[in-house]
Amino acid sequence: MDYSRLCKDIFDLDQKIRFAAICDRTGEIKYGGLREGIRSLLSSDQTKESALQAWNRWKLRNAMESRIGKGRFSMTEYEKVKRFTIPVDNEHLLLVSTEVDADLSIIYNILKLIHH
Repeated sequence: MDYSRLCKDIFDLDQKIRFAAICDRTGEIKYGGLREGIRSLLSSDQTKESALQAWNRWKLRNAMESRIGKGRFSMTEYEKVKRFTIPVDNEHLLLVSTEVDADLSIIYNILKLIHH
């Protein structure tokens, strides 16, 4: 999969998407990032820490996989943003942040891009 293209295509879905990035298990952002013209709410160190926390939470979800199936995505709504975590393969997570008033249908459009 072309992860750079995926991130670009995600930004093209909706102007309310603030951040779309692929990170590896170390929390490093490998592809994508913040939408041009948007000010980050986190420092680069905080972004990396947030990505590591996303991996840790995803590992916890996987513990139930044999009983309830493989997780497709998770979403958390904060006061300032919505954040989606989507596994794209065993080594990479897609992290997407939107404005808090973004429509939840965004996630299904993102899943279509990943699984086209």
